[in-house]
Amino acid sequence: MAASASLMKINVQHPIKPMFLLKPASQKPSRIRCAAATTKPSKRYSITLLPGDGIGPEVISVAKHVLNLAGSLEGIEFNFQEMPMGGSALDLVGVPLPEETLSAAKKSDAVLLGAIGGYKWDKNEKHLKPETGLLQLREGLRVFANLRPATVLPQLVDASTLKKEVAEGVDLMVVRELTGGIYFGKPRGFGTNEDGEEIGFNTEVYATYEVDRIARVAFETARKRHGKLCSVDKANVLEASMFWRKRVIAVAAEYPDVELSHMYVDNAAMQLVRNPKQFDTIVTNNIFGDILSDEASMITGSIGMLPSASLGSSGPGLFEPIHGSAPDIANQDKANPLATVLSAAMLLKYGLGEENAAKRIENAVLETLNKGFRTGDIYSAGNKLVGCKEMGEEVLKSVDSQVAAAV
Repeated sequence: MAASASLMKINVQHPIKPMFLLKPASQKPSRIRCAAATTKPSKRYSITLLPGDGIGPEVISVAKHVLNLAGSLEGIEFNFQEMPMGGSALDLVGVPLPEETLSAAKKSDAVLLGAIGGYKWDKNEKHLKPETGLLQLREGLRVFANLRPATVLPQLVDASTLKKEVAEGVDLMVVRELTGGIYFGKPRGFGTNEDGEEIGFNTEVYATYEVDRIARVAFETARKRHGKLCSVDKANVLEASMFWRKRVIAVAAEYPDVELSHMYVDNAAMQLVRNPKQFDTIVTNNIFGDILSDEASMITGSIGMLPSASLGSSGPGLFEPIHGSAPDIANQDKANPLATVLSAAMLLKYGLGEENAAKRIENAVLETLNKGFRTGDIYSAGNKLVGCKEMGEEVLKSVDSQVAAAV
């Protein structure tokens, strides 16, 4: 992970609270098997787990055990609370985000989400779709900055669909605005035009504060990486993008040490597959970020490897793998849990400021890959094909082995 080694601080014009409020947990978590000696807990955190749908419960189970082990070795105790969300919540109580789930998430120190959605609910009305619950959760937590790293690991460079010389060494971060733009803009809906034809419409709209705050997150991220920020828009056509570029340029005056460039979104989509190493940090709006971050993920070889963090000015952050619920392989022990495990590492790093525990997890993932263990999505000849559970066991062993080597 190439992002900051410490809890991010955002310079804003208007004072805000620290990015995350830390509250002690009141209960002890369930114990898990641990081969290494643990440290007496000196810190306690409350984590809301949202397993969700499809492969979500499988990957969350793995991440929970990894978090517990890495935390225990750093004197950290977690209180986990599992809550329903998405399709599972629809089946249980009839809504995709129950009030109790949102309340628990708001009261916790961080939220870890598995995956939501599935064919079963595809034909539901919009307000009864699992994805609506995710939008409501982001809005409820007031997280506005989505950080999606795309790093091509040396062990997986051959898994990329791009030529090795193109993919090798790619290490970029997409900073996506998460709570504005066309996904939330009004007016929106359905209607009839002057010719009597049915129409559907949405609004791409951004206010000054929305662009400025995401720009500052992006500049801070770039400053702690390699000092290069590319703002992606469509300012040659869209007024909202013209305004976006104007505000990003204004904020850039606060960061003279960061090199700012601009690129139209269609060119950015092309350049990501032509020469992805030219990018360090990318900042863009909600819909462009949604698309470009998924494109960037495939440079790495599998969407099953990539974590994400959604951050706000205060309160708990939301951490989740960027892959979907993969209902076709759910409950078959075929899922790749590493994106969720790495999301747990981002939770520790960005959500709790626990850099040492995060590094334990990141190193354990690398060591597991070095040993040749692969789930089906990243498998290649000469490696060992394993399922979700076994991959999780191997990561736990690698966390243990780091301690054994240090003793």
